[in-house]
Amino acid sequence: MKIAIAQLNYTVGDIDGNASKIIDSINKAKAQHADLVIFAEQAVSGTPAFDLLRKTTFLELCEDALVEIASCCDGIAAIVGLPILTDKGTVSAAALIQDRKVLRYVGKKYISARREMGFLVPSKGYEYATIKGHKCAIIVGDDLSREHDFDKSVETIISINARRYGKGTMIYRYEMMHNLAFVEGKNLVMVNQVGGSTEIVYDGTSGALNKHGVPVLMMKNFEEDFQIFDTEVAETMPPVVIPSTYNDRNRLVYEAARCGLRDFFRKNNYEKAAIGLSGGIDSAVVACLAVDALGAKNVRALLMPSQFSSNASVEDAKTLARNLGIEYNVIPISEIYTSVVNTLKPAIGVTEFDSTEENIQTRIRTVLLMALQNKTGYVLLNSSNKSENALGLCTLYGDTAGAFSPTGDLYKSEMYDVARYINRRFGDVIPDSILNKEPSSELHPGQKDSDILPPYEVVDAILFRMIEEGQHREEIVNAGFDSAVVEKIHSMIMHNEKKRFQFPPVLRLSSCSFGHERLMPLTNKYGD
Repeated sequence: MKIAIAQLNYTVGDIDGNASKIIDSINKAKAQHADLVIFAEQAVSGTPAFDLLRKTTFLELCEDALVEIASCCDGIAAIVGLPILTDKGTVSAAALIQDRKVLRYVGKKYISARREMGFLVPSKGYEYATIKGHKCAIIVGDDLSREHDFDKSVETIISINARRYGKGTMIYRYEMMHNLAFVEGKNLVMVNQVGGSTEIVYDGTSGALNKHGVPVLMMKNFEEDFQIFDTEVAETMPPVVIPSTYNDRNRLVYEAARCGLRDFFRKNNYEKAAIGLSGGIDSAVVACLAVDALGAKNVRALLMPSQFSSNASVEDAKTLARNLGIEYNVIPISEIYTSVVNTLKPAIGVTEFDSTEENIQTRIRTVLLMALQNKTGYVLLNSSNKSENALGLCTLYGDTAGAFSPTGDLYKSEMYDVARYINRRFGDVIPDSILNKEPSSELHPGQKDSDILPPYEVVDAILFRMIEEGQHREEIVNAGFDSAVVEKIHSMIMHNEKKRFQFPPVLRLSSCSFGHERLMPLTNKYGD
């Protein structure tokens, strides 16, 4: 049997647009004499749809679109994902279409993602179907990782999915698929969503494994793709290599961030992005991502030095802007800063310089960037990283502002990894001086991040153990980290939840993102 795998980029709520893409792929599959064409979970609706899954009119429109899709399936079978309203609630289902008719729905049994809990209800799970004389098991979503012991007569397992990208998840996904295909002795075909959907990015990477568990087909990462898997020749197809090296990892992180940023703008009808360039690593990486995703003509930067900014940082930012070919303006903020501080004196008196004055600088910069957005339509990008977000080394209504954060789920040390990848790929657009300088916010004379923290390699190793792996402080100290540093970092994390509650949308690139996989109560006295 020839199975066409249609890996497409859907938009939540664009039912007509999604249906049109599906129909185009059905026609393409027919032209290539495929017996079956498969589409991702919730392809018709787009995902995550959240409370749209509670709207009867939304679900009715999805079913109306399915009828139109089915009318195009003459001479070919199709499996299409969509939400279906049942007497128990909304189910994520795979619709099996043959001879231009919807024969049945196969629902998802396990609702495991937080973005689905409360919006979807469980169904009975996978079912068997004979398509063109070929017996298949049809399975939806995360059921694939939980089910086994399929009937011996089944030749191919077909999984429709909406699995988001997360660092390391691709290797885990294909290991799970290998084990299932090998143990069951069956072909396994998986189609995944691709593209950005606000904070989530789907990596695509759909594929097929033969009955020995060998991956023999892998589709593109973060791009639409269309390929044919022929079950008759599956055992003779050469194996494909799963991306697993250090360079693969940096490439995938970069492409995920670029894809998420591009689709956030495209799907929200935004065109132009503004960014504050400081001469530091974070804004440099975000500027590069924006140029790659949106084009240099659609990116504009403001350089806003204060009296504490070094000339070297200003020159670094100018060099980067010129290397990228983006428009920029230099707007010194020293006079504005002095005016604000002097205006405040009747209210706060004459006090020593502290975080108050530091925060005034970053908030002034945000006022200017937001003015640029309001006046010219350049949507402000946030340039945060996960290390600073975790520790609270960020200013509310200052550098936490922005419509979207493509890098807020990457640790500081990962920002350097991505920057080096960018330079390898695009030819040293980020000046070496940005990569080599010691991290600093330049909010007071001679300030460096190392004044209060060890190197970020150490900080990030501790943060990863605390956040991603959920280790207790005692475990981390026993692993060889300094107890005072561990206690300090833990305290900084716990005391800054209020800031994370007010972040812009942060693209989820890890397996434990703030506000999603790691959701802590804002009012909380547990503290351990």
